[in-house]
Amino acid sequence: MRVNPKTLILELLLAVGDKPLTARDAIQACALFNISENSLRVTLARLSAAGFIEVAGRATYQLGPAATDLATEVATWRTAEARMRPWQGGYIVVHSGALGRSDRVALQRRERALKMLGFRLLERGLHIRPDNIEHNIDEVRERLYKLGLNREAAVFFANNLDSDREATVQQLWDGAALTQSYRQLRVQLEDWLADADRRTLNDAARESFLLGGNAIRQLVFDPLLPEPFIDAAERHAFIETVHRFDEAGRAIWNQFFAFIADTPTPLPFVPSTS
Repeated sequence: MRVNPKTLILELLLAVGDKPLTARDAIQACALFNISENSLRVTLARLSAAGFIEVAGRATYQLGPAATDLATEVATWRTAEARMRPWQGGYIVVHSGALGRSDRVALQRRERALKMLGFRLLERGLHIRPDNIEHNIDEVRERLYKLGLNREAAVFFANNLDSDREATVQQLWDGAALTQSYRQLRVQLEDWLADADRRTLNDAARESFLLGGNAIRQLVFDPLLPEPFIDAAERHAFIETVHRFDEAGRAIWNQFFAFIADTPTPLPFVPSTS
């Protein structure tokens, strides 16, 4: 699988948290995915210019101010289950019909915010999701605004939908497909963990990044639906497995970076075996 250098650098920095990433570590991480040193340097320059990363010291980098919201949002997967509450049958609704659509950047931010919190389009200008996330609707509203929803948009609670709209809402998410994806990804991660010790350090680092990143993205963009939309037990089992996989992946990458630190000369470019 081809990895974008921007994605690789940002995800590595998100993973290490407050610890800066050295240029040497970045070069060797990129080499695992056949990304050249020149491509890396161009990517670092662009990320720095955009404020996503900043220099933390001599040849070291850390997340910049423009990545703060990204880091916060990505980290929400760790507390996904804690942010859910029992569903009482009501919905959170966003009305954006009065907002303009000529500003494409604002429109993209709005749509991304709605997608990340699991909203779906019910009818023109009206997005909806079950009212089962965060402690209350005020927290949902502020999180939407922080993610990019215009503050002029109305965010409110609704229940007692008419039968036709209620039937439509039930079809907005493919719950069966979501449940199946939880099961399939969980089995894939568990199978990999059971066989991880047989892999070389390079292969283990490469594969854990790809598999772990895919699983975490699933949770970051998961709509966190209540039952009966999905099978909550399957989702719980998947989340538990992702936590175990993330812990194992971090240990592997710590080994990888420790090996680099103990190597007196730069490692050769490592071609991908996948």
